[in-house]
Amino acid sequence: MQTYHGSCHCGAVTFEVDGDLSKLGDCNCSLCAKKGSVHYAVPKDRFRLLSGADTLKGYQFNKKIATHFFCPNCGIHTYSHPRTAPDKFNVNVRCLNDFDLQTDDYELSHFDGQNWETAFKARQHAAHSSS
Repeated sequence: MQTYHGSCHCGAVTFEVDGDLSKLGDCNCSLCAKKGSVHYAVPKDRFRLLSGADTLKGYQFNKKIATHFFCPNCGIHTYSHPRTAPDKFNVNVRCLNDFDLQTDDYELSHFDGQNWETAFKARQHAAHSSS
């Protein structure tokens, strides 16, 4: 497991995340499609917000389960608590300063957020089938 360092564009929000970024995800829901983030979900004990707690703003929509955090100074979405796992941090990998989506090796899975309910049920079924 490696420690990665992330930030928003202006540097007001900084964080660290411990993980193995070999499996990442993307989503085509109405928000993720527009913000273009690539996701990496981690348990709370593997995410550390270093600065910007008083700066961050949260955004919720639809069922108001997920919270998407962004810097109001530069507008960059840094992480979220996703609806699929509101107890985890879903880091925007594009905000990591020491990970390169162009050159690093990873597998990208797709979540069909446009059909959220069906996709989530399919994901749960697959997780239980492989257990």
